[in-house]
Amino acid sequence: MVDIRELNERIQRESSFIDILFMELGKTIIGQKQMLERLMIGLLSGGHILLEGVPGLAKTLAINTLAQAVDVKFNRIQFTPDLLPADLVGTMIYNQQTHNFTVKKGPIFSNFILADEINRAPAKVQSALLEAMQEKQVTIGEHTYKLEEPFLVLATQNPIEQEGTYPLPEAQVDRFMLKVVITYPQIAEEKEILRLNLAKNFPAVPKVMTPADIVHARRLVNEVYMDEKIENYILEIIFATRFPEDYKLDKLKDLISFGASPRATINLAKAAKAFAFIRRRGYVIPEDVRAVCHDVLRHRIGVTYEAEAENITSVDIINEILNTVEVP
Repeated sequence: MVDIRELNERIQRESSFIDILFMELGKTIIGQKQMLERLMIGLLSGGHILLEGVPGLAKTLAINTLAQAVDVKFNRIQFTPDLLPADLVGTMIYNQQTHNFTVKKGPIFSNFILADEINRAPAKVQSALLEAMQEKQVTIGEHTYKLEEPFLVLATQNPIEQEGTYPLPEAQVDRFMLKVVITYPQIAEEKEILRLNLAKNFPAVPKVMTPADIVHARRLVNEVYMDEKIENYILEIIFATRFPEDYKLDKLKDLISFGASPRATINLAKAAKAFAFIRRRGYVIPEDVRAVCHDVLRHRIGVTYEAEAENITSVDIINEILNTVEVP
């Protein structure tokens, strides 16, 4: 049996770095609390994140700032239509002196990868990330190379431009733990952003975590207690996206083309644990699941043409499911 009280006290004690990290990130990123929380969930649970929002909402700045606060190897890759898979993972180069091929590793060999405007590169380049994201390894020629832990892909995409963009394949979108949609800041926050950017000295972010700290924090997150009732609640939410008629959601049957995958079940549980950890708790409650549900499922539920004709999105479907499935 798990001693919940002892576990909760230990999590409260050892999660104190969360407040320090949020404080340092908040010096550069004004507002956008949800985005910072989602970045933290990805960091703590080893899940990749797709950030979507119009230009100028500090998506790239947030990821850069997080990389500065954590003492890790960081690479930014600007995705463009002429990018090749070898530009990401590396390639074999022929050495004329030794008459042998040597491996030149690409920028993917880092801890944090910022895939900036990922939908500007064609599918073959986007797919070059698949093995790295899922298996944490890269194959070049006949050799396979393990990537260093922690490894995290943080991708951004701009939803307003269609010309010169390539929608992400379903197989790749499913590998992102969270898809976070970012909105405009409040007027008071934007005033602070204005003053910060007009100031003489833009605040520098100190290193507050090491790779070893992240690995240790991930072990702690795994220890967060999840009751069987919470597990069943997660499963019912996922199965309601596949078989809505079994959950008195007959009206959704013709609106969903495909439901969430088993990867969604795993990621929803991991994200709920990480969210509880951020809240300095050693156990998961239903509100943790509901808090992260939209970001875990919004890109994993396919909507039919009928739903599109009625302007019904995956978010509307998730809302309907959360309002119907019984909360433990």
